[in-house]
Amino acid sequence: MSSKIQEILGNAIAVKNAMLQDAALLSEVDAVIQLITSTFQLGNQVFFCGNGGSAADAQHLAAEFSGRFYKDRKALPSEALHCNTSYLTAVGNDYGFEWVYSRLIEGLGKPGDILIGLSTSGNSPNIINAIQKANTIGLKTIAMTGASGGKLKTIAHHSLCVPSTDTPRIQECHITLGHIICQLVEEGLF
Repeated sequence: MSSKIQEILGNAIAVKNAMLQDAALLSEVDAVIQLITSTFQLGNQVFFCGNGGSAADAQHLAAEFSGRFYKDRKALPSEALHCNTSYLTAVGNDYGFEWVYSRLIEGLGKPGDILIGLSTSGNSPNIINAIQKANTIGLKTIAMTGASGGKLKTIAHHSLCVPSTDTPRIQECHITLGHIICQLVEEGLF
């Protein structure tokens, strides 16, 4: 049993090591940190969306901004778009699940805000539609995906593509990258 545990941990470490050696990814993370920092400085919001485990990650990262990360400080305007279940089920039922995030961005998003879409494949239709809607409104868009980046890589302003095709490893790295971003944005602002 312990050899399987070691194999899984080794795989998780290998993906993080691959990120550590990926100069293009690290440069993109730095650009995202600067963008989010300036967005908050201007009084704009950061929205997150994802499905399943990525929805949980979206909610987790939004809470790091709106609550706190390391420092006791003022709340930053950030929210995960799936938290209103009445809205989510009504729009999913009336229009289709592929429109749940784009309709909410249409109602809440303003030029200068940011939408961060999490999708391990980069091909989730509701995340693609949300990023496209955000782009037309004037939000800056960030995709957090797996190795290929999927369609999101071609339409988002910034793409953080974890060098893996294994969903659990990608999600673990999304949280790692998200925590790095939250820490450095918080340090930059406070």
